Amino acid sequence: MKSNNRYLGALMIAPFIVFVFLGGIYLKIFTIILSVIGMYEFYRALTNKGFKPVHLVGYILLLFYYAMGNDFKNLMFLIILATCALLIVPILTEKHTFIDCSLTLLGFIYVGVLFSFIYLVSEKTGGNFYVWLIFIGSWMTDTTAYYAGKFLGKHKLCPRVSPKKTIEGSIGGLLGATIFCGLLGVVTTHYINSIPLYHFFIIGALCGVFSQFGDLVASTVKRYVDIKDYGNLIPGHGGILDRFDSILFSGVVVFYYLTFIIGI
Repeated sequence: MKSNNRYLGALMIAPFIVFVFLGGIYLKIFTIILSVIGMYEFYRALTNKGFKPVHLVGYILLLFYYAMGNDFKNLMFLIILATCALLIVPILTEKHTFIDCSLTLLGFIYVGVLFSFIYLVSEKTGGNFYVWLIFIGSWMTDTTAYYAGKFLGKHKLCPRVSPKKTIEGSIGGLLGATIFCGLLGVVTTHYINSIPLYHFFIIGALCGVFSQFGDLVASTVKRYVDIKDYGNLIPGHGGILDRFDSILFSGVVVFYYLTFIIGI
């Protein structure tokens, strides 16, 4: 039954791929929806530990961030202004502590801003191809790590955070992401004047590493607040953050590599 739920969950995720193909405003709306749901799941998880993040402030920050065109200079101004405003909140009310306000800002950055890198990558030259590096790098890491760990796993990777993950699975995930992102490069270079093929393999390897950190970060938070999943929106997978946790990190990796190493 559990296996059937995972396959059902995979089918529910499939329509999301349509938005990646469409790109533009459609992908932007999709990313905003992911961000809102993800932020809600994150804030709700924190309440399980007794924290009281200021949900509304987080959503308002997300709205302004997208309204200002996802510009990083404006984002810095927004974060500074939000920090000042949130520091005043505990003075005005005893309902929220300084920790609550800090976690409010963390939720906006960790979920809202990191999700936006999906859209930011898609807007680059050739971005309609490069955006797939985020998903392939993340999901192939997850898939190949799962099967490598299942059949070859013997040595625990990080038992305190995620007892089922193994070193063998981690290596399998790294290799899987590298190979499949490289294959994407073979296809991409055939259709457009793309970046050199070897960059796809490097990005794949980086995604193979950082996607796993994204997964472990989400697992650390869940273990800290004592929950199994962030939600139950996707059968067999949990919530949005359970399914897209690694993408939060792979999106950053792809964007920064394309921006600072390739220069596009």
